[in-house]
Amino acid sequence: MEMILLSVFLGSVLAILFRKQLFKRTTTTTNLNPPPSPWRLPVIGNFHQLSLYPHRSLHSLSLRYGPLMLLHFGRVPVLVVSSAETAHEVLKTHDIKFSNRPITKGVEKVLNGGRDVIFSPYGENWKNLKSLCVVHLLSNKMVQSFKKGREEEINLMMKDLEGASSSFSSVNLTKLFITLTSDVMSKIVLGRKYSGYQGTVDVKTLTRALVNVLGNFPIGEYIPSFAWIDRIRGLDRKLEEENNKFNDFLERVLCEHDDVHEDQANPDFVDVLLSIHRENTARVQLDRSDIKHIIFDMFLAGSVAPSTLLEWTMTELMGHPECMKKLRDDICSCSNGNLHVKEEDVEKMNYLKAVIKEVLRLHPPATLLVPRLLSEDVKLKGFDITAGTQVLINAWAIHRDSATWGPDADEFRPERHLDSPIDFQGQDFKYIPFGSGRRMCPGIGFGLVLVEVTLANLVKRFNWRVEIGPLGDGKPDLAEATGIEVSRKFPLIVFPSSVVSHM
Repeated sequence: MEMILLSVFLGSVLAILFRKQLFKRTTTTTNLNPPPSPWRLPVIGNFHQLSLYPHRSLHSLSLRYGPLMLLHFGRVPVLVVSSAETAHEVLKTHDIKFSNRPITKGVEKVLNGGRDVIFSPYGENWKNLKSLCVVHLLSNKMVQSFKKGREEEINLMMKDLEGASSSFSSVNLTKLFITLTSDVMSKIVLGRKYSGYQGTVDVKTLTRALVNVLGNFPIGEYIPSFAWIDRIRGLDRKLEEENNKFNDFLERVLCEHDDVHEDQANPDFVDVLLSIHRENTARVQLDRSDIKHIIFDMFLAGSVAPSTLLEWTMTELMGHPECMKKLRDDICSCSNGNLHVKEEDVEKMNYLKAVIKEVLRLHPPATLLVPRLLSEDVKLKGFDITAGTQVLINAWAIHRDSATWGPDADEFRPERHLDSPIDFQGQDFKYIPFGSGRRMCPGIGFGLVLVEVTLANLVKRFNWRVEIGPLGDGKPDLAEATGIEVSRKFPLIVFPSSVVSHM
C-alpha cells in the first residue's frame, strides 16, 4: 500500500507539471446539489487523503465534512456513509437503488463479473443463487445438521492445545483458527477435508492467497493512465496465478464428486450444486464455473470471517483479564461441569454473546462492508447522488459513534450489550457488522455457531498468556492488517495452560 500511495503521489506531481489542462475542474450542473466533498487533486482525486487503513482516514474526513460525503477515487465518484441515520437512508429507505455491486477487475477475473452471491449484480439471478445457498446450506435446519462436523474439528484443536499446554509450548492461535474454520467448511461444503498435511492441496492456503490478492488495490480501475503501476506490482499476474490455482483445485473437487455422486447417501453442498447443474430444471441455471464461484463465496464468508472474529475475540479477552474471568464464570455455570462445552449449552451464555457482539462492534468483519453501486439517481438528505456512484458504508465509524455508544465507544466493554435491545440482524442501523437490507449477509448463524462453541471451550479449558506484549504488559497488540477483511497484522502467538485439573 505504501508503494501505491507513493506511486500515485509521484504520478500526480508529473500530471501537475506536464498536463496543466488537468487543473481545470469539471463543472457540475448548477441544478445539482452534491454532498460535501474535500478538495481533490487533478487525476488522482482524493486518493492522497487515504491512509493504509481507509476506514480510519474516511472516519477522520467525515468528522469534518459530515456523515454523507462525496469523494472521487480517480475518475470514480464514491459516496461515504458514516452515521446510523444516513445508513438507514441507504440500506432501508432507498435499499433497492443501492443494491447493485461494482464490478472490479478482481470480480471480473475470479467471479466472471459477479456470477456468485456476494458480488453478483442485483437481479433475479442473484435472488435465485441466494435462495439456493440458504435452503441447502445456511438455513437454521441445515446449520444444526452440521453439528457433528463442528464438534469433531473443535475436539481436534483442543487436543493440539492440550499437547502444547503439557509441553509448555507456544501456539499460533491465528493459524489454528484458520485451520479450524477451513476444515469445517471443507467437510460441510466439499465432503471432506483438504489439508496439506494429508498430502493433498491445502484449501486454506489457496483461499487465503486468493483473498489477499483480491485485497490489493487496483489503481488502474480508478485511474486508467496509471494502470502501469498495477503491472509493475505484478497485480494482474498474481491474480491470474492464484485464480488458476484455486480454479484447478475446485475442478479436481468437482471431478471427484462426478465419480462418486451416484453412491452418495449423504450429499454435501457440492453434490447438491452438481445435481442442479445436471438436471438443468431449476430456476437458477448453473454451469461448472458458477459452482466454483459459489464455493469461493462460502469459504470467504464461512472460513475467513469466522477465523478473524475468533482471533480478535481472544485478543480483546487477553487484553481484558477481568472480562476473561467473567466469561469463564458464565461458561462454567451454564455447562454443568462438563469437560466439553456443547452447542446447546452456549444458548444460555449471555455474557459470551455480549463479548462476541462487542468484538463485532469494534472489529466488524468488513469495516466498510461490501461496496454498493447506485443504479439510478436519488436524492439523499437533500443531496443529489447520481447513478453509477459507488457507495462505502463505514460500519467501523458507525460502531464507534460516541453519540450512540457513549464516551467509551472505543473501549472494549461487553456489558453494554447485556441489557441492550440492539442486535446484528440488520434492523438497527447503529450496529450493522453484517450489513442490512437486501444485500445483508445471509449466513450469520452459520459462522456464529462455530465461533460461539469454539470460544466457550477455549476460555473454559485454558488460561492464556502472550510471551511479551508490545508495551511489556503481557497483553497482545491491536495492530490491524489491510485487505478485504481486517484481521490482526501479526499472528496471535500465545501460551495455553490447561485449567481442567483445577475445575
